Amino acid sequence: MRQRPLGRTGWTVSEIGLGTWQVGSDWGEVSDEEGRSAIHAALDAGVDFIDTADVYGDGRSERHIAAVLEEREEEPVVATKAGRRLSPHEVEGYTEDNLRTFVDRSRENLAVETIDLLQLHCPPTEAYYRPAVFHALESLADEGRIDEYGVSVETVEEGLKAIEYPGVQTVQMIFNPFRQRPAELFFREAKRRDVGVIVRVPLASGLLTGTIDADDEFAEDDHRNYNREGEAFDRGETFAGVPLEDGVEAVEELRPVVPEGATMAQFALRWILSFDAVSTVIPGSTNPEHIRQNVEAADLPAPDDAQHRAVRDVYDHHVVPAVHHRW
Repeated sequence: MRQRPLGRTGWTVSEIGLGTWQVGSDWGEVSDEEGRSAIHAALDAGVDFIDTADVYGDGRSERHIAAVLEEREEEPVVATKAGRRLSPHEVEGYTEDNLRTFVDRSRENLAVETIDLLQLHCPPTEAYYRPAVFHALESLADEGRIDEYGVSVETVEEGLKAIEYPGVQTVQMIFNPFRQRPAELFFREAKRRDVGVIVRVPLASGLLTGTIDADDEFAEDDHRNYNREGEAFDRGETFAGVPLEDGVEAVEELRPVVPEGATMAQFALRWILSFDAVSTVIPGSTNPEHIRQNVEAADLPAPDDAQHRAVRDVYDHHVVPAVHHRW
């Protein structure tokens, strides 16, 4: 597994990491055994960056990570997120006391004294314009509760504002062949400031696996059923904000671009890694074989100019009107 530096943290991490949203909740029924097996499979494949959040299954994902790491010798970088436990989820709740409470709960769930990387979990946009929020994170770092901190954002504009704060080490955002706007300005600025970029939703909630049809049905507790229009949280988190029918058509146009012997998912992951501002990509899965295939994507040849043009053409034709200006 090739490694890349994670911004200024001093850590190098695997190009392919593991996102554990699926392990916790919102993707249909997943047993404890399935969730822990997925984490084991990622570690077996050489993954050493794991991303989670305190709201994934109300801490279930964090607890699974702790249980697995208790059984193993590896010491991956574990990043979690805080803020979405607020109800209502408003900027006024992003106080030092609240963040400390959330962090202490995650420390207990993860069975650690110090959290490697704590990320604000897609806070309201106004939070990025309140220095006190970031001073609170500095205090948590000074207290030894967290080692480094960053943000998980919904929009490019939020990411650009966040990296103005010198303590922000990483930005997590959605980027994939159906969400290309970060590559225009944000990647350049993040690289200039040596900020780590963590890419989530790289497969557009499964669209970019090439296995979803427009008439597919999803379980009631799967966000691909209940969040199509942003009913529960930002709609950009579901299918990367692309209307399902448009996304399926776009995938069909991408199929000829996928190299022989590779899957659509592997091509999408390798396309993301062709941008050198990216530190790590965190696809999620509860299928050990899919996790191994995701890791193998890093070994594919980088897309050539013709493949990049083809991906951009599909984006321009099918996706730009619905997505580009929104995030």
